[in-house]
Amino acid sequence: MSPAITYEAALVFWRMVTQIFFREIRPRGAFNIPHKGPVIFVGAPHHNQFLDPLLLTLEVYRETHRHVQFLTAAKSMQRKAVGFFARLMDSIPVSRASDEAKPGIGLVYLSLDDPCLVLGEGTKFTTEFAPKMQIMLPKSVNSAVAEVVEVISDTELRIKKEFGGDSGKGTTRIREKIGEARENGNNGLAFKVLPFINQQEMYRGVYQKLKEGGCIGIFPEGGSHDRTDLLPLKAGVSIMALGAMANDPTVQVKIVPVGLSYFHAHRFRSRAVVEFGAALDVPAELVEMFKEGGNKKREAVAKFLDLIYDGLKTVTIRAPDYDTLMLIQAVRRLYKTPGQYLTLGQVVELNRRFLEGYTHFKDEPRVQKLRTDVLKYNRLIRDLGIRDHQVPRAQKASWKTLGLLVYRLVLLMIWTSLALPGVILNGPMFILASIISRQKAKEALAASVVKVAGRDVLATWKILISLGIAPVMYAFYAIVATIVAVKANTSLATRIWTPFLVILALPFMNYAALKFGEAGMDVLKSLRPLIVALIPGQQRSFDKVKAMRVRLANEVADVINDFGPKIYDDFDQFRILVPASAPPSTGNPGVWRRKSSVGQVDAQGNLLIHPMTWIDERLFGWSRSAKCGTSAWGGSTPTQDSSRPATPDLSDDEDHGDYDHAVNYISAYEDASRHKVRSRQGSYADLQRLRMTATTQQSTSSSSNGLRANDSQALHMRQGSRQRKQSLSDLIPVERIGSVDRQETFEDVTASLNKEVSRQSSGA
Repeated sequence: MSPAITYEAALVFWRMVTQIFFREIRPRGAFNIPHKGPVIFVGAPHHNQFLDPLLLTLEVYRETHRHVQFLTAAKSMQRKAVGFFARLMDSIPVSRASDEAKPGIGLVYLSLDDPCLVLGEGTKFTTEFAPKMQIMLPKSVNSAVAEVVEVISDTELRIKKEFGGDSGKGTTRIREKIGEARENGNNGLAFKVLPFINQQEMYRGVYQKLKEGGCIGIFPEGGSHDRTDLLPLKAGVSIMALGAMANDPTVQVKIVPVGLSYFHAHRFRSRAVVEFGAALDVPAELVEMFKEGGNKKREAVAKFLDLIYDGLKTVTIRAPDYDTLMLIQAVRRLYKTPGQYLTLGQVVELNRRFLEGYTHFKDEPRVQKLRTDVLKYNRLIRDLGIRDHQVPRAQKASWKTLGLLVYRLVLLMIWTSLALPGVILNGPMFILASIISRQKAKEALAASVVKVAGRDVLATWKILISLGIAPVMYAFYAIVATIVAVKANTSLATRIWTPFLVILALPFMNYAALKFGEAGMDVLKSLRPLIVALIPGQQRSFDKVKAMRVRLANEVADVINDFGPKIYDDFDQFRILVPASAPPSTGNPGVWRRKSSVGQVDAQGNLLIHPMTWIDERLFGWSRSAKCGTSAWGGSTPTQDSSRPATPDLSDDEDHGDYDHAVNYISAYEDASRHKVRSRQGSYADLQRLRMTATTQQSTSSSSNGLRANDSQALHMRQGSRQRKQSLSDLIPVERIGSVDRQETFEDVTASLNKEVSRQSSGA
C-alpha cells in the first residue's frame, strides 16, 4: 500500500478520534497556510503531547490537502502504539541526547576559580566522556546541561560554557547546592552522561523533503509541558530552514507559526483553537551568513530563531504564571458586556491583548487596585455558587424559579436514563483510562524538569488506553451477547448474527449516550444557581454582587480606555467590533448559512444539541424572544439581553479559567433580530461577522464611526506595523464585509476576500 493511502487512512481514523475526544476544534487564520512550496509549521505551546501534531496535521490537510511530516522523538517511536501510528503518519525520527542519558560515576563540583572547570570525586571522566558529549546535573539545579570540550583527567574536565549561560545565575545556584550537599556529608552533586548524537542524517532527510516542496512540522520547545509560558526554543528549526536554502538556492522555505490554545486540554469533550499566523520568509542575508560558517553561522541561526519566536508570540498566549492568566480571563469576561458574544478566536485574541497590556502596566496603582477588586469579586461569586455570566440576571426567586428547577430536574432524569446504558458499558474503559493516565502523568512529572503537574500527557494516554481497551471490551460484550442468545435457544441465524450486530451497534449507542450525557451535564451545571436563588436571605448577596460587577465592568472599561492608547497608537480607530445582532441563518442558502466542521447545521430549538433552550424560552420566558412569561433570572419584565449566557452549556468551569491554564466559552447562540442562530465552526469561523454585519449596518448609520459612537465598549481590531495578521474577518473593514452579496456562495466570498487581503498586504 502506498504511503499516501496509509497517511490519508490514518488521518480519517484520527479525525474520528479527535472529534469524539474534543467537543470543538476551531482553526483560525487558515488562509495563511501556503498551498504550495516548502513549508515548516512551527507549533507552540506544546501542551498536549501527541495530540498537538495531530490537530495541526488534520487542520492543514482539511484546508489544503497537504501532508505534514512531523519530527518525532526516536524514543517515542520505539513505543509500540505511538511508533505504529507515527510511522503511518510518515513521521521523521529524531534522537535526543537526553533520552540516552546514563548516570555517571562519582560526584562533581565546580572549581572556585573557573566556573567552566568541573572537578570530580570518585569520577572516571576519561572513560565516560569525550569532547562534544554533555554533562547534566540533577533536577535540584534544573538539570543544567553543558557541552564538554576537553577531558583533562579522571577528575577534571572543561565545559564549553558555564552552566546556565553567561549570566552566572546557574553557576551561583550550583555552588549553593554544592554547599548544602557538603553540609550533609556529600562533596558534590550526582550527574548524568549525555552522548553526542550526530543529527546530520536527520537534517539531510529534512532538506530533501523541503527541496521536494514538502511540509515539515516541529515543536521547537522540545518536549511537551504544561507551563503557561513558552520554553526556550531549540535551534533545530532555524538550522533546517537556513540549511535547506543554503544547500539549494532554488528552495524558498516558508515558516508558518502555529498557536494551539486548549480549553481544559486534559478533559474529555474539551475545546481547542489552532491558529495559523502569517507565513515568514527566510531573510537572504541570514542565508549568506549561514553559508560562511563559524560564528557567522551561529549568529544567523540565533537571529532567525528570534524571528520565529516573534512569530510565535503573535499566535500564543504567554503568561508568567497561572494566577496572572486567571486574572486576565476574569477581566476579559467583565469587559465583554452582556449581549456581546465573542467567537472562540476573539476570546483568544482578547486574552492575548489583555495580557500584553497587563504586563506593560501591572505596576500602575489603578491596575493593582483593579486586580485586587477582581479577585475579590471572583471569590464572592464562587462562594455564592454562581457563574459570572449568571450575575446580571440574578433576581429574587419566584414561583418560576421553583418551576424551572423542577422542570430541569425532570429533564436531568430523562437525559440520565438515556445516557446510562452507554455510561455503564463504557464505565470500565473510562475508569481504567483515568487511573492509568494519572499514573503516566506522575511518571512524566518525575522524569521532567519543566512540567508543572504533568497534565500535558493526560489526554494522550486517555486516548491511547481507550483505543486499546475498546476493541477488547466490545469483543467481550459480543461474546456475552452470543452466550445469552445460545442460552435463550434462539435460531441459528440469530446466534451467528448476534456478535456482529452487537459490535456494529455499540459505537452508535455509545455516541448517542455521549450526546445525551453532554445534555445532562449541561442541565446539571445549571441547577446550583437555581437552588441558591431559592435559599432565604440570598437577595442581599445577589444585589451586592450585581452592584460590584457593574462597578468593576465600568472600572475595567475606564482602565482599558485610558491605558490602551498608550500601548496602541491606533487603539480608538480599529477594534474587533462585536455586533449585538446578526441576520438569521435560515431561509437563505447563500453565504449566511454554512455547515459546521462537525456536521451540524444551524438548528433552532434542536433539543439534542441544546436540550433546554427551546422549552426554557417557551415555558419560562427565558429570553426576550418568548411570547409570554418572564425569566426567573431576568426580572419581572422582558430584558433586552439574550438569554443564552444564562443557559448552562455555555460556560465550562469559569473558576478554573478559560484554558486548562485558562480561556472561557463558546457562545452557541446569538441574538439575531429576535431569532437564534447557531454559531459556526471550521476554518472560516471568524467569518461569522459576514452575517452579523449586514443587519447591524442596516439598523445603524452607514458610517462605521456611528457604530463606534454607539458602542463605547465595543471590541475593535488594532492595525499597523505591530499588528500581526489575524483571521480574515479581523483584517477586512466592516464596510467591506457589509457590502458582500449575500446570494454568493460561502466559498466564492471567502476566496474573493482572501485575495483582497493578500493584495493589501503586498501593497503595504
